[in-house]
Amino acid sequence: MILSDREVRAGIQRKLISVTPCPPATDKRWSATTLDLTLDAELRPWGELGGAGADVVIDPSNPEFNSNELIKKFTDAQSCGGDGYVIQPKTLVLGWTVEKIKIPNSSRIGARVEGKSSLARIGLGIHVTAPTIHPGFGEKADDPDFPGSQIRLEIWNISPLKIRLKLGMPICQIIFEEVHGIPEGPYAGQFALQGPGS
Repeated sequence: MILSDREVRAGIQRKLISVTPCPPATDKRWSATTLDLTLDAELRPWGELGGAGADVVIDPSNPEFNSNELIKKFTDAQSCGGDGYVIQPKTLVLGWTVEKIKIPNSSRIGARVEGKSSLARIGLGIHVTAPTIHPGFGEKADDPDFPGSQIRLEIWNISPLKIRLKLGMPICQIIFEEVHGIPEGPYAGQFALQGPGS
């Protein structure tokens, strides 16, 4: 069951959900069932792998595969502050939400991150293949005051257009959903706690 804007705000008041910073109820980023999240400054565009003539093959089935290590090796941090960052056609850039999300495992709530139709219609895909935010995301068992984690975004420009990305622009939307029952354990995958530099 998808939660309405009222239910999400009630969940925030009851500490079943944390969104930091959280826009006021009158902010235009709220809709009936979604909340727009905004783009943080750090972007990491994927460049050419290897060098001139190098043939780099990535094997995700390898037990040693680690996407975070590849990102560190093959991307450099750029900023979309100031005049912004222009994402070229047919390219992939990794970004972050400004907002930090925390969903305690006991809350019986999960979420999905989806793109915005206004961006999709110009060929900009956001968080294209991994929308699920599991119960336990952004939660640190030893620190109940931990504000949560930012969400890493896979931003794909599949259009022939050059598109300017700017700090603070609404970039995606989050949809909160009820989870039937409490999971046996919180999400403990490699992306449970994340943010720029991690």
